[in-house]
Amino acid sequence: MSFAMQGQGGLEYYPCRYGKSRVLFRGPRRRLRGEYLAFLGGTETYGRFISTPYTALVERLVNRSCVNFGSINAGIDLYLQDPAVLEAVAAARLNVIQVMGAQNMSNRFYSVHPRRNDRFLRASPLLHALYPDADFTEFHFNRHLLRHLRDLSEERFEMVALELRAAWLSRMKYLLGVLRGQSVLLWFAQSPPGGPSSALEGDPLFVDSAMIEALRPRLTDIVIAPPSRAALDRGSQGMVFSDFDACAAAELMGPEAHEEVAAVLGAALAPLLRPDRPPG
Repeated sequence: MSFAMQGQGGLEYYPCRYGKSRVLFRGPRRRLRGEYLAFLGGTETYGRFISTPYTALVERLVNRSCVNFGSINAGIDLYLQDPAVLEAVAAARLNVIQVMGAQNMSNRFYSVHPRRNDRFLRASPLLHALYPDADFTEFHFNRHLLRHLRDLSEERFEMVALELRAAWLSRMKYLLGVLRGQSVLLWFAQSPPGGPSSALEGDPLFVDSAMIEALRPRLTDIVIAPPSRAALDRGSQGMVFSDFDACAAAELMGPEAHEEVAAVLGAALAPLLRPDRPPG
């Protein structure tokens, strides 16, 4: 069953900060000492509406401290623009990076909020020139902006999509270069990665299988773990949310999907954490 709380109640996430970071992560706050694992990612990694997200489940499986640096609607910029978080993640024994969408990061066409990466801030002169027929003052969220641009012109929109893909790949390569130790890329989405697409439904937007494979030389492993049909069919059952958040919860994967990805990820991480395997 779903646990829909009345009024504005819901799940307690115990929000916390690390170091001088201004980003609130899911708590309780963990001590960054010893050989901990760092998890970076978006809404799924944060575990919105999920009592025990996959990060906590993996901790039980591998018997290592797993620190949740996931953030709702996060893009790569959230990490690259936060030295305190980068320092904490770089010190981890191993880091797991959930594939995040390419729309939630600044690029040559538009800028996003440094911490709330799904928020649109401003269009660049390049985007104004490409879309002189668009009024950018009416947009607050990236996906809303992109839908409007596609409706105005699919041909021009493809230029925006190409820029987002190129920026994502460049930014990911840079992030992996900054991090020390082992890095595992995790695809945790409702369907497996496919070919190039400019569709604006589902997540992560614009990221295809070729982009992921291009990162393989910089990674320790790539884990592809879409949930089963049975897990998806359970919808929001077992999630904890207020009546106000019912629609948002319906769009996310539930506890069973988190259990499935934790099992796959735990099996992949176990050999990487053997005492006889050196970090890096």
